[in-house]
Amino acid sequence: MADNYNDIREFATKVRKEVAKILNRTHDSHIGGGYSSIDILSVLYTRVLNITSENLNDPNRDIFILSKGHIAASLYTVLAYKGIIPFSDLDKHVVDGENYAGHSRRYVVPGIEMSAGSLGHGANVGIGMAYAKRCMGYTGNVYVLMGDGECNEGTVWEAAMCAARFSLSNLVLIVDRNRLQSYGSDVEVMNMGDMAQKFRSFGCNVHEIDGHDYRQILNSLMTSTARMPSTPTVIIANTTKGKGASFMENRLEWHFKSPNDEQLAIILKELGE
Repeated sequence: MADNYNDIREFATKVRKEVAKILNRTHDSHIGGGYSSIDILSVLYTRVLNITSENLNDPNRDIFILSKGHIAASLYTVLAYKGIIPFSDLDKHVVDGENYAGHSRRYVVPGIEMSAGSLGHGANVGIGMAYAKRCMGYTGNVYVLMGDGECNEGTVWEAAMCAARFSLSNLVLIVDRNRLQSYGSDVEVMNMGDMAQKFRSFGCNVHEIDGHDYRQILNSLMTSTARMPSTPTVIIANTTKGKGASFMENRLEWHFKSPNDEQLAIILKELGE
């Protein structure tokens, strides 16, 4: 029987609804980049990652690193629906004195593997973790979600070169390729050209997918560590900023804005609430 992916679709829809409510209430931003990533996050946490509330200290677990840490509200919501953090903790987002900051923080929030903020570091932290797993004989893979604007950072390319040099086949770098960053399109800010070919030239196994097609996301993730056993994998996930809310899609301002009450109502209606 063919997989209809309804469980992933329902999970992603719930996450989008809750993220919109959180950001409406808190006036926090980055909903556009969160929405472009939610389908990827939903596939990872419902079908791929060996991560539960019980195994967060198991060295053989999979590891997920959110390098584009400004979409913390989206990851917190995923963790809540996954049962890794209490759902009630979502009320603590960006509240003074609480641990749920606008950028993800390690140690204070269960399931967060790296404190984020300055971009370009997730791939390097992921390399260290993947290399440590191999040296110490631990199983499990390391998955890093990055933004395409983040790939302007030279550290990303050092990471790719290093990962290939040490044949880190247990490392998967995922690029949320929504083609918009803080101050314009990726072409306007710093044209990276053929990103897939660049990663290949650094020695990585690269494939491109539709980052909103659950079948493509799942297939690429499930085969990424087996396709070329001695090579790290980079998945270029072509996405739409603001995906899921028609008035936000491909709109730069939703990197910064939060939905007001009227816009929240539109989002929830379009998502079926």
